[in-house]
Amino acid sequence: MKASPKILLLGGLVVLAAGVVTAQYWGGRGRNGNMIRTEGGDWVDETKVRTAREIASHSTGTPEWTNTPGFEKDVFTFVRIIRDRDPYGSPSAGSWITDFPDSDLNLSYRLQQVTSLKVDPDGRTIRLTDPDLFNYPWIYTVEPGALLLRDDEVPILRKYLLNGGVLWVDDFWGEWQWDGFASQIKRVFPEREFVELPMTHEIFHCVFDLRVPKNKLQTPNYRQGIQSQYDGVTWETHRRQDGSWEECKNMHVRALFDDQGRILIIATHNCDNGDSWEREGESDFFFHEFSEKRGYPLGVNVIFYLMTH
Repeated sequence: MKASPKILLLGGLVVLAAGVVTAQYWGGRGRNGNMIRTEGGDWVDETKVRTAREIASHSTGTPEWTNTPGFEKDVFTFVRIIRDRDPYGSPSAGSWITDFPDSDLNLSYRLQQVTSLKVDPDGRTIRLTDPDLFNYPWIYTVEPGALLLRDDEVPILRKYLLNGGVLWVDDFWGEWQWDGFASQIKRVFPEREFVELPMTHEIFHCVFDLRVPKNKLQTPNYRQGIQSQYDGVTWETHRRQDGSWEECKNMHVRALFDDQGRILIIATHNCDNGDSWEREGESDFFFHEFSEKRGYPLGVNVIFYLMTH
């Protein structure tokens, strides 16, 4: 991966206009049910894969680094959850493997580069039912608009989150996908509701001071991001459950809190941070507009805040 300039927070107005983005499809399964296809066309066995480093990059390559010998486990680890997809959920909602492995490894490298955190150079993939889950305080899942939790995963996720863990969900769009995700989380926390985080919240200012309207942090998929050079559109259009189309213009950052005010789950909705990390080397425009100004500053802030609160 080419060396990139220091992350800068640049201004500039984005003119929003109408546009339709067709869904990207991958995550197809092999005949035995355990094999799932990456965006790069590689087949991954869900029952055997343990790290992002095991899977070939499908973008421009990923950085490599090492940490001090003897302190390999004294690090932050990007942990991606392997989970099921609701077959009746939004058809444009993808699987757990979207943007994998590039997004995980690129963001991990940037965290090591611009903060005091030492970061696992391999990342981790895990099922909620794996006992090793409780060794990691932070977990991530992508495209949760068609999330389906197994019955035995529900109490495990609740216990994990109430005992200090935190979940970040990213890259889902529109009402149908939000409702699908929220209904699954209601099984975990029927007594709690999501709250929209204002831009005054410390999470937006703890490392990078993001003094912009929330929509100025919105990242679309890579193709729409490139198109935005010409039409200014940074949002996507997705199908509703009734078959109509929804213009997903407004980015949301919502959180579910425990009784002490600690974030249990943070949800970046109507936003695709994963593409900003995954695709950073594919286009100078995309890097400077979305990776450098939006996805990386937000990603670094979110993780740094969650790991220090």
